[in-house]
Amino acid sequence: MPTDLDESQDTMMVPSQENHRAFRNALGQFGTGVTVITAHDNHSPIGMTVNSFASVSLDPALVLWSIANKSERRDAFYNAGFFAVHVLAEDQADLALNFAKNPTAFEDCEWHFGKHHLPILPEAIARFECSIQTTYDGGDHTIIIGKVEQFTQNEGKPLMFAGGHFGKFSQ
Repeated sequence: MPTDLDESQDTMMVPSQENHRAFRNALGQFGTGVTVITAHDNHSPIGMTVNSFASVSLDPALVLWSIANKSERRDAFYNAGFFAVHVLAEDQADLALNFAKNPTAFEDCEWHFGKHHLPILPEAIARFECSIQTTYDGGDHTIIIGKVEQFTQNEGKPLMFAGGHFGKFSQ
């Protein structure tokens, strides 16, 4: 049975600079998988931890992710032409943290160059190697859509992220 709007326990807010943290916390209630996106910027491999990854289409095979416009790596990813999405396993939280905080993260993990000179993290439970198809302005982020050129899938359970914490998916 519906209740009157006035009886609702929810505190409605309009997103603004004053409640930026509350808005982020509300978004954090949605659990996501954890990925590391890699590319090559003509000088060296680049990578970053991302949870804004999603499937867009099966035919053609398209995926998307977004990067903050203020990110120092934004232009390098935007201009790379290709990127790889590595879906991390539940035991790879340290790898996720390393790529989230460390610009020299490749020095601390196993990796190799793959097709299109993409940096590949071999321990991921899934990987999608993509060509950039298009980009969109998404407010303070750039949305990057890639065509999946090839993919891999390995055994394992995914690393999850919700409420500012890593976790595991239980079955």
